[in-house]
Amino acid sequence: MKQPINKVEPIDIGISNLWCAWRKFRKGKRRSTELDEFTYYLENNLFELARILNNDSYRHGGYKIFYVTDNKKRRIAVARILDRVVHRLLYEYLVPIYDPMFIGDVWSCRKGKGLLGAIKRTQQLLHRYPQSLVWRADVVKFFDNVDRNVLFALLQKQILDDRALRILHEVITSSLLIENRSGVTSKGIPIGNLTSQIFANIYLNEFDQFIKKILKPQGYVRYGDDFIVIAPTREAIDRIEREATIFLSEHLGLALHEKNNVIVHVRHGLHFLGMRIYPAGRTLNKRNLARIQNRLTIRNIASYNGLVRQHMKPNHAKAFQWKIMGTLDYSEHVH
Repeated sequence: MKQPINKVEPIDIGISNLWCAWRKFRKGKRRSTELDEFTYYLENNLFELARILNNDSYRHGGYKIFYVTDNKKRRIAVARILDRVVHRLLYEYLVPIYDPMFIGDVWSCRKGKGLLGAIKRTQQLLHRYPQSLVWRADVVKFFDNVDRNVLFALLQKQILDDRALRILHEVITSSLLIENRSGVTSKGIPIGNLTSQIFANIYLNEFDQFIKKILKPQGYVRYGDDFIVIAPTREAIDRIEREATIFLSEHLGLALHEKNNVIVHVRHGLHFLGMRIYPAGRTLNKRNLARIQNRLTIRNIASYNGLVRQHMKPNHAKAFQWKIMGTLDYSEHVH
């Protein structure tokens, strides 16, 4: 979708702005040998980063690779700290440019939005259109299938600063450093990069705009690469599914997950974002309840307890409270 070209300021790569990027990157990070060493030589590191950014000699380093299993196995790539400061710099530069362009019902990786907001908004729409149908879908291996050439072309529509584009291109093509042995392709961005969060919303903004402005459903919510669309009739929802699927394939090179691609009546409710959501209520999936219980620690009790109290059936919530008490009791004995 075409977007209006706004006046965009050049990227600030002065030492004071790099210091701000460092502070935002550093906040909440756990200590590590690499982080301690970077902090010890912080002044030298930031001045060196300013130098190579200003003379256009910055080159992205390699990645450390590890795997996590959260419903499915994911490969996480972690860049060196110097590069992650650059990621933060780019993130802070891109968000004010692009966030005003995004539609209101994009809920992932945005200030004032989030998972709980997406769940509440979904239920609000289901409540508003109980006689309609809802299409739920998600993209197959989204981050692995982002076309880097398409992504960079989208950035060029808005970003006119050559230096910013060179740094963005360096970060985007850093994925070449972690390509698998089957050969180099033009697809894929690392899940672990902060920049990948804003890149994802920039990339899928084309889809969001197509859905809202061209297909014009009754309701649409997207969180990450998961989304729902609401339409009044079977004919309308089938048309939207067909045209949206073609758009994703032809314009963004993406495909939908066949197993999760479903159309149901709104009044029956649906599974979405780890919840069972109905027009008049919502409950936490048993699988996600088990996952929370397995991950419960002294550090995350408060956040998990808030989620559970809002969305769990009373008998499950009571059992969870006993689980919390057991965790607290264990913590007192081991500390």
